[in-house]
Amino acid sequence: MSGPETKRQRPLPIPKGAADLPTFTPDSSVVSDVIPSPNYGDRNKGLTPDMIVLHYTGMPDAEGAITRLCSDGTDVSAHYIVLEDGRIVQTVPEAKRAWHAGSSFWAGEDDINSCSIGIEIINRGHDWGYPDYPARQIAAVTALCRGILLRRNMPTHRVLGHSDVAPARKKDPGEKFPWHLLASSGVGHWVHPAPIVAGEGLRTGADGDQVKALQQALARYGYSIEITGIYDVPTTEVVTAFQRHFRPERIDGVADLSTLETLEALLVSLPRSEATKTS
Repeated sequence: MSGPETKRQRPLPIPKGAADLPTFTPDSSVVSDVIPSPNYGDRNKGLTPDMIVLHYTGMPDAEGAITRLCSDGTDVSAHYIVLEDGRIVQTVPEAKRAWHAGSSFWAGEDDINSCSIGIEIINRGHDWGYPDYPARQIAAVTALCRGILLRRNMPTHRVLGHSDVAPARKKDPGEKFPWHLLASSGVGHWVHPAPIVAGEGLRTGADGDQVKALQQALARYGYSIEITGIYDVPTTEVVTAFQRHFRPERIDGVADLSTLETLEALLVSLPRSEATKTS
């Protein structure tokens, strides 16, 4: 057996207590393993999943991440875990509410766990060197998302990063995540970023109508942002999250012309009924 194949077939850890939990039939045909997590509940307010939230695990290795997501008492979980070699593990049935998004918001909804499917992607993240995502892993994420979108008739643009729904707290899946590749397969929303050109842009401390228009545009797209006309710290955090997803060539929290034009292009290409109305 070749080296890569041997690594691909490395046994997965079975966290203490997971073997005693009832197993279930996976929701997706691309799932290779089921490791039940005890960390889930019922979806609130009668909500059903209409969006996908992508994360990176942000831990040194896959074994530790799977153990954390599937162990009692950690209070974290996701519906799926995608390994570097392309294997996909389901840990929570899609019908249930996994605990992956925490305090978060998107397009008027503040219980993201109840209206989303969470996918954890094995990657060490920014605190542990942040490696590139392997091609095989991205292909698996794409196939998994495509199946969910089709099976649940979800809008294709409602595939987001943890940093989008929690910009003050999170960076994942980060600027190295190839959103453009997923979009080319019908997963997520993407436009080619406008080129970066010289210019000052709006930044922390600015105020006035231009700042207010920026905040309104970000809110229409779905981000949680208060319309104040003041370029405060929360506005900088949201702009940074937007850049990390949609304009990763430069992530500085400054709303330069490239950022503004990319945001406008995304809004123009968004289905009109999906734009969030703001006062």
